[in-house]
Amino acid sequence: MMRGLLVFATLFVAALCRETFVGDKVLRIIPKNEAQLSFLKSMEDMPEIDVWRGVTEVGIPVDIRVPVQHLPVVKVHLQSQDIQHSTMIEDLQVLLDEEQEGMESAARFAEPRNTDSFDYSNYHTLSEIYSFQDMLVAENPSLVSKIVIGQSYQGRALNVLKFSTGGSKRPAIWIDTGIHSREWVTQASGTWFAKKIVTDYGKDPALTAILNKMDIFLEIVTNPDGFYYTHNNNRMWRKTRKPNPGSSCVGVDPNRNWDAGFGGPGASGSPCSETYRGTRAHSESEVKSIVDFVKAHGNIKAFISIHSYSQMLLYPYGYTRTPVKEQAELTKLVGEPLTGLTTKGSSTPTPLRRLGWLS
Repeated sequence: MMRGLLVFATLFVAALCRETFVGDKVLRIIPKNEAQLSFLKSMEDMPEIDVWRGVTEVGIPVDIRVPVQHLPVVKVHLQSQDIQHSTMIEDLQVLLDEEQEGMESAARFAEPRNTDSFDYSNYHTLSEIYSFQDMLVAENPSLVSKIVIGQSYQGRALNVLKFSTGGSKRPAIWIDTGIHSREWVTQASGTWFAKKIVTDYGKDPALTAILNKMDIFLEIVTNPDGFYYTHNNNRMWRKTRKPNPGSSCVGVDPNRNWDAGFGGPGASGSPCSETYRGTRAHSESEVKSIVDFVKAHGNIKAFISIHSYSQMLLYPYGYTRTPVKEQAELTKLVGEPLTGLTTKGSSTPTPLRRLGWLS
């Protein structure tokens, strides 16, 4: 009972500080020709919109969130080019309220004492995920360990789970989730991945074969400052929380902060943009810590970053559409088995696409 009261009080206070999105709509736009495609591309950095699914090709949907106060202006822009749209979400806040109610309902139950009783069907806070990581390590000391590869700008630990059956500097796979903090389903997927690995090792032949020869490194909360902020202030926050000198706008898009093609297509030079690249490559500790870890390890064979939207499988490199030399191998190994998958639960199913582009 006491835990329930404390949780309620904490959530109530947090709710008073949260930014709301009453009346915000999510529009779906399908460009019909290259002219419309180019015009939509020019709109991506408009401060009046929040791009959920970016501009890629003619006939491929573009999804944008439009704050209610900016809706008339955005519609005028679209109408000027005869660009049609449909409304995917009538009022974003309604969905966010439902999401919050689900979390509050789940929080009334007793804290999980082990990872078997952890609720994988609901979203969790940063502290709950950190606790889950510690429980998983304590329960599986011969298979899982926790490595702290650095700290976020605000001083939060950058935890990485290492799944290994022994040996040092073995070939390894890197997986990260939650680099865009608002993509909560990715952090939730990360906790599920972690539990699935320890549960299926020794039972699933494919996983067992991998872990007998390779290590797996999993960073569940890659952007902890942003993730904490989404729970307590702004559910739609995507970037890091590091201040930008000379600007009132905070944060960098960590997915545009890598050195490969830094500042190229798909990245913005405006600190107020959701795709702001930062002042220099690896300026964000959340990114630099991964770079340093991967370089120091020296034997990472696969690097996988999980996102939550757009139904895309992205190959290197994100700043060009020129195929890499391994394109045929990547398509055969990963792309072909996934081709044709569609979004479940969506009113507009979208086939998975293979693109060399940023998300």
